[in-house]
Amino acid sequence: MSAISIGQAVVLGAVEGVTEFLPVSSTGHLKIVEGLMGIPVDDDAVIGFSAVIQVGAIAAVLVYFRKDIVRIVSAWLRGLTDREQRYHHDYKFAWWVILATIPIVLVGLTAKPLIKGPLASLWVVAGSLIVGSGVMWVADRAGRHKRGEDDTSFKDAMLVGGSQILALLFPGFSRSGATMSTALMLDLDRVAATRLSFFLGIPALTGAGLYELKDALGAGTGAAPLVVGTLVSFVVAYASVAWLLKFVAKHSFNAFVIYRIAVGLLLFGLLGAGVLQS
Repeated sequence: MSAISIGQAVVLGAVEGVTEFLPVSSTGHLKIVEGLMGIPVDDDAVIGFSAVIQVGAIAAVLVYFRKDIVRIVSAWLRGLTDREQRYHHDYKFAWWVILATIPIVLVGLTAKPLIKGPLASLWVVAGSLIVGSGVMWVADRAGRHKRGEDDTSFKDAMLVGGSQILALLFPGFSRSGATMSTALMLDLDRVAATRLSFFLGIPALTGAGLYELKDALGAGTGAAPLVVGTLVSFVVAYASVAWLLKFVAKHSFNAFVIYRIAVGLLLFGLLGAGVLQS
């Protein structure tokens, strides 16, 4: 019997799709919903399932930004054999994404027992939601929003890519929230910060999903729930990405800050009342 039913897979896929790229923590929301449905958040099959359905959200980004991705990958491939192409921003940007992914891969592999153990606690999620909100609030106000996507540098990519480690170690902090906040502190405008967050998330999240696939199946997650959850995640994430880019072009991150604090406080209350188990 699968550790997760088809119905639960639909719900979790929708939650993943909505929250993966919003700066509200997909991992945190998944753990909250799993807890409310009585699914053990520290079960290997459940952790694996959550990582695998991220691939659906990543596929949505690949489809949504397909023209940009083809342009960047093409420039990178041309640059491997043509010295002149190596001065092109797209060629350099491709290398930056690759190099900026290395830190999170190393931490993910070495800290796996902690990530799947004590750091998977809902208490950690609640605290990280609130602390991450403070970081986002400060970043949105401290940043001068004067630099566009074409102004990004190797330093920007490495700092923003490295910030993904915060979300990896502290579920609830939010990968999108950490990367967008870091980009804002580096004076990127909100749209550039959001797009950079998307591109840097592609290799890290895809790698995590593929890495966890075998463990998810071996731990008792059936193929059907994985397929359903991933497909639902793809459809919902596509709509979420389109909405977010339009939203950040005209609004601050205040709404996300308030929402995260409210969810964090609610989670503390549910845990304290014994409604949810950590």
